[in-house]
Amino acid sequence: MLAVCVRAALRPGVVKPCHLVRPVTQMQEMSTSHQEGLPKLPVPPLKQTCERYLAALEPIVSEEELDHTRELVNEFLKGGVGERLQKGLERRARKTENWLSDWWMQSAYLDCRMPVAVYTSPGVVLPRMHFHDRQGQMRFAAKLIAGVLEFKKMIDTETLPVEYLSKKPLCMNQYYQILSSCRIPGPKRDTVANYAIGKTPPTHITVVHNFQFFVLDVYNSDGTPLTVDQIYMQLEKIWNSSLQTNKEPIGILTSQHRNTWGKAYNNLIKDKTNKESVRAIQKSIFTVCLDAPMPRVSDEQYQSRVAAQMLHGGGSRWNSGNRWFDKTLQFIVGEDGTCGLVYEHAPAEGPPIVFLIDYVVKCMQRTEVVRSPMVPLSMPQKLRFNITPEIKRDIEKAKQNMNMMVHDLDVKVLMFSHFGKKLPKQHKLSPDAFMQMALQLAYFRMYDECCSTYESSSLRMFKLGRTDAIRTTTVDSSNFVRAMQDPAKQKSEKLSLLQQAVHTHKDNTYNAVHGQAIDRHLLGLKLLSIEDLTSMPEIFMDTSYAVAHHYNLSTSQVGSKTDCVMCFGPMVPDGYGVCYNPMDDHFNIAITAFNSCEETNAAKFSQVVEDALLDMKALLEDSQ
Repeated sequence: MLAVCVRAALRPGVVKPCHLVRPVTQMQEMSTSHQEGLPKLPVPPLKQTCERYLAALEPIVSEEELDHTRELVNEFLKGGVGERLQKGLERRARKTENWLSDWWMQSAYLDCRMPVAVYTSPGVVLPRMHFHDRQGQMRFAAKLIAGVLEFKKMIDTETLPVEYLSKKPLCMNQYYQILSSCRIPGPKRDTVANYAIGKTPPTHITVVHNFQFFVLDVYNSDGTPLTVDQIYMQLEKIWNSSLQTNKEPIGILTSQHRNTWGKAYNNLIKDKTNKESVRAIQKSIFTVCLDAPMPRVSDEQYQSRVAAQMLHGGGSRWNSGNRWFDKTLQFIVGEDGTCGLVYEHAPAEGPPIVFLIDYVVKCMQRTEVVRSPMVPLSMPQKLRFNITPEIKRDIEKAKQNMNMMVHDLDVKVLMFSHFGKKLPKQHKLSPDAFMQMALQLAYFRMYDECCSTYESSSLRMFKLGRTDAIRTTTVDSSNFVRAMQDPAKQKSEKLSLLQQAVHTHKDNTYNAVHGQAIDRHLLGLKLLSIEDLTSMPEIFMDTSYAVAHHYNLSTSQVGSKTDCVMCFGPMVPDGYGVCYNPMDDHFNIAITAFNSCEETNAAKFSQVVEDALLDMKALLEDSQ
């Protein structure tokens, strides 16, 4: 379980700071001219990146290591190797729409061989629903499906509102990758297939209940979407014809290590029936998982339990077999009122997913007036699988591995209710930077050191832009956390250091969003040296480079109008995954760690984060 993808350091923190993005109010078409007009991702100046890289190392490596790295960086800059690679990157930037996007998709996702469940796929927990029976579950699922189909109409007609950041339009390409797409396993490298692009785009979704998959056509013969009532009736039929529980959980195969699943996949689709069933799942617009109720827990533990259920399904005894983890979008609706989704990360970041959620939740709140036409609908098609002894063995192995993964993942959701983003705003501080400093302070208090920290930022200002990293740990953040632990320091000095650290974080965020961060640039130089088959430059073989990319804190802000929380697994075996949704008067924070690491503890870290936020609030109020 502790084996980590060799490229774990390349894995993106899940989403960008959404607070920076606001959709325009008017409905403006997502036209090709809008996309064509977007600038290309720049290649930052080499000297600037090298200087910023050394600055990022200062608070996380020893003086001795830093001196050694300074020499290597100097050699890289002056020995001609850096300049040669830089020119190669600039050439690539001129020839391609985006010099990074293909490399990023491959290195961060498709080459990574760890399971997608827990390791790369984020989960989203929606507010708890008040139904506790199958009728409530079906009704909710039917409304949700109808809402997603409304969203799909905007994509199909290219009337999606364009998003802006600092009055500049953002790339909307990712919205066109999330429906009718699926990851396809390979023995050594995966691919992503998008079926919306073909001549006959799919008109069905897949519904899975009791480990059994069904094809549900969601459009009438005249092309109109089914109404909520029609979908509800179809879901009833699915429920009634999937009551046997002795079915093999074929979906659990998708939770395996990618090489293992790649082999099992090739074996599975040798059979014609299996191949057709798998294709139907892959081609579907999205998947809806109708989950069995989970064991009851206290209200305090509820959010944490549901977050874990969204990430992995709870294990082979519960709902982990009720998934197809390769599917880009899977909405999860439990019989006990739990609901949310899990998404495969390769095609898109969090913002399109969050925008979709906000849109669908709004749709579901409208009262329904549409009466269903009295047209008899055909029975949804049940997908058949022929299970050979070999496939049965693969399923048993997948069950064991999934149960180990479930046992190893430590999840704690902190619903921080003392204040929200309004408080730092009143003190003219960025809420995102404020939260990041609280995480820095909490980590320092627990471990008495600063660590390499990743916060995801968006590159969507550029054509086909994905993400870059904001490096939260800076000399200024280090000065602030150390001062907070020093009783000799005056409160006024601590406040001044907090303001400075927040200001620096804001600058770093600005640089990252404008394509001037260091991580993707360094990655590009490194990948280019591999492609050129030249010897690897020393700076990439250095201990400091490994430390810089070992993110003990992998963090992300997901700003959603819906009171939801996103969660994802840690990036490294001895690290934390932290995702937060800042609401006006509270913060929803999900923290994950691995139980197999003795040093990490999600519940303990959550408590220390809560204390840090309260201490920082006191600092602001005392200084008034």
